Amino acid sequence: MRRQLITGLTMTLTMIVLVGLAYPLAMTGIAQGLMGHQANGSYVSQNGKVVGSSLIGQNFLLKNGAPDPRYFQPRPSAAGAGYDAMASGGSNLGPSSKELITDVARRVSAYRKLNGLSSTASVPVDAVTASASGLDPDISVANATLQAPRVATARRLSVSVVLALVRAHTSNRPFGIFGEKTVNVLDLNLALDRTS
Repeated sequence: MRRQLITGLTMTLTMIVLVGLAYPLAMTGIAQGLMGHQANGSYVSQNGKVVGSSLIGQNFLLKNGAPDPRYFQPRPSAAGAGYDAMASGGSNLGPSSKELITDVARRVSAYRKLNGLSSTASVPVDAVTASASGLDPDISVANATLQAPRVATARRLSVSVVLALVRAHTSNRPFGIFGEKTVNVLDLNLALDRTS
């Protein structure tokens, strides 16, 4: 009996050291050595001040809570009050959910109104549905293209200048085959601030 207790205790202490200390320290060292910026949160700074993370979306709103027309808007978020990293998660509403259908219809109408689109204009799906995490920092190129005229008007820039910024901040498909091209909203909006 004593031998079994000693063996069990020895194994427990060994696993605590290996899995609880050695492995996390090794992974932290590798992450810091190979991709320190990403491991530290991928913070984005402007004028020496951290303004966000390129991995976590954020709202660009006026003081009254309405979308700021001078900025590209991210996709909707179901994380807390919107882009709350402490409440990351989707809405868990399925395609037959009446609540989801109502929310999407409301978002489609609001998107068309904000961007000056006709009542029959097609709206990209990422403009009216929340991501699974609720923290998605990217939008589709189609979404950015539809928002470009509004942003250009609000900033008194030509649409071609704004579209050039969209193209410059478009990321290719991962490994050239997965997903679609995307635009990081924070990076694009910071580039807009530097332009005008």
